[in-house]
This record gives sequence, C-alpha cells and structure tokens, in this order.
Amino acid sequence: MPVQMELRRIIISEVHDQQVIVLREVDGDRSFPIVIGIFEATSIDRRVKNMPAPRPLTHDLVANVIEQLGGEIQDVIISDLQEHTYFAKLRIRQDGELIEVDSRPSDAIALAVTAKVPIYVSEEVLSDTEEETQAE
Repeated sequence: MPVQMELRRIIISEVHDQQVIVLREVDGDRSFPIVIGIFEATSIDRRVKNMPAPRPLTHDLVANVIEQLGGEIQDVIISDLQEHTYFAKLRIRQDGELIEVDSRPSDAIALAVTAKVPIYVSEEVLSDTEEETQAE
C-alpha cells in the first residue's frame, strides 16, 4: 500500500551538483530523502514559492500537454528502487482510464507540485530506504 507523502524540504547547494528534497509521511513521522539534479530542485523550489516563469518550463509543458490532451494528473508514486535508482510513475486519468507513465522521481515530484496532486511512496521503497540508511 503506498504511503502519502508531502514535500517537506528542498536543500539547494550552489557548491554540489546533487540537491536533496525530503518528503515526509502525511500521517506519520517517516521521512524520505532523495537526491536530485539542480534543474529539478530549482523547478520544484520555484513552484513552492509561486515564482512564475516568463515562459513555460519543461514541467509546465508536460502538465499543459496532459491537460490539452484531455487528461489530468491524478497523483505520482515513487514505486521502485533498483540498484540505488528510484523509479516513479505519473498516474494520469483520461477518459475514465488510469494511465501510468514511467518517470524519474524528481520530474514526478515537480509535476505533482505543479498540478497540486498527492505524492506517494510505496511501502517497499520506504522499507528498503530505511534499511539502506541503517546499514550506512
């Protein structure tokens, strides 16, 4: 069963290539950090701060295309962890059908923030992440 999370922190470093976002369990106290690129981190940060871009950025474009094709983003789920790589899915509702589209978690989260839809992490991914963190 997926666990609903909310964006808790965005850590942007001008010194490092890798940025961190932290998701926190909505009805609990578990957190889920994920390393992302600078473009995705600044895109998410702009949306959280309601800073519009003069022209549509990539995540705006994707959300607009989905809408123009008659779909709507229902939610996103970080669904898998394989060899230290996370996998996510955009879940789009179109004509009563649920379509799942493979996505990088950072892009899925940026789209969730753009469309103001829930973010989920699978219980298995949360457990695997906790085990990896404790092993370090």
